[in-house]
Parts: sequence; structure tokens; C-alpha cells
Amino acid sequence: MRTYFHPFLAAAAVAVLIWSGIAPYDRATWVLEVAPVLIALPLLVLTYRRHRLTDLLYVLILLHAIVLMVGGAYTYARVPLGFDLQHWLGLTRNPYDKIGHFMQGFVPALVAREILLRGRHIAAGKMLAFVVICIVMAISAWYELIEWGAAVAMGQGADEFLGTQGDQWDTQSDMFTAFIGGICALLFLSRLHDRQLASLPGAGLR
Repeated sequence: MRTYFHPFLAAAAVAVLIWSGIAPYDRATWVLEVAPVLIALPLLVLTYRRHRLTDLLYVLILLHAIVLMVGGAYTYARVPLGFDLQHWLGLTRNPYDKIGHFMQGFVPALVAREILLRGRHIAAGKMLAFVVICIVMAISAWYELIEWGAAVAMGQGADEFLGTQGDQWDTQSDMFTAFIGGICALLFLSRLHDRQLASLPGAGLR
């Protein structure tokens, strides 16, 4: 069964990608939102044999990709799940984009942690957590700069991609949400991540 686990994850990602691209609400927004998936998926396939990741990381990457692809299909401000959350929580806006930014911190935190530990760039401990969170915030800041660049280049056409929904503090809250995601990943998954890293040949912790 384990032999088919990784191909199943890849097939699931491709299936959702195809679904999201059949009739997205806005094609330009779809391209911008799923661009990370279009880059990451081939990269993961090409590096699979010589640099296999932990199962935990593959699953998290798939979940993050699904969040991106669903957001691309509907645009973040129109995702049905977001409207349900808005109703249940009594919010004034569709909060689906915050799920995306939470995942933007949650998943890269484990990606950075795995790279740093497997490359023996830094030992496990408080400094590792600090560096991982710094990387998470750098990624979040760069993404906001990309959104700013899209807004400048596309003008009003970037509204669907930005998904601010009239919130003047959207950039700051996006980065804070990514920060919370990174913290949660380290708090709740570090031990499981360590166990999976230890089970990978040549990837044990020092």
C-alpha cells in the first residue's frame, strides 16, 4: 500500500488542478493563484528519487496546493467554504484567503525545517525555530510584494487576485496569519516531523 501513497498524492494534485482550471471565475487570477503549484509539482517529481521528503511534508504540500487551487477556481473572495465560515463565525467578509495565508506559514515552516535539519545547517532547538519563523515571514513578505507588483501592473484587474475585500489592513493581517501558521506547525508537528526524518535514510537528526 505504501508503494502507491506518493503516486496517489500526485494524482490527487493533478486531478484538483485540472478541475480548478476547467472553468475558473477569472482565468488570469487562476494562473496567478496556481502558479506555485505549477512550479512545485514538477520540481517535486523531478527530485523525488534523489531527495525524497517525509510523508508528512508531502501531505501538507498537497493540502496547501488544494487551498491554492480552490482559491484560484473561485477567487478567494468567492469560495463557498469561506461564505459558510463567514456565516458561522459572524464575520463581515469571506475569510478563505486567511486559510491560504495560514497555510502559507504552516507548510513552509515544515519545508524550511526539513531542509535545515537534513542539510545539517542548524541543529534542533530554539535557534532552529527562530530561523524557521524568519524564513516564513520572509516568504510571506515576498508574496505581499508580488501582490503589490500585480496590483501595479494589472490595475483594477488585480482585485480578484488581491482579495482584500475592502480591508485596508489586509496585507498586515495576511502576514500575521502566516506567522500564526508557522508557530502552529512548529508547536504541533515538530515531534512527528522528527520521527519521520529519523526514518529516512541519511536524514537523521544530529
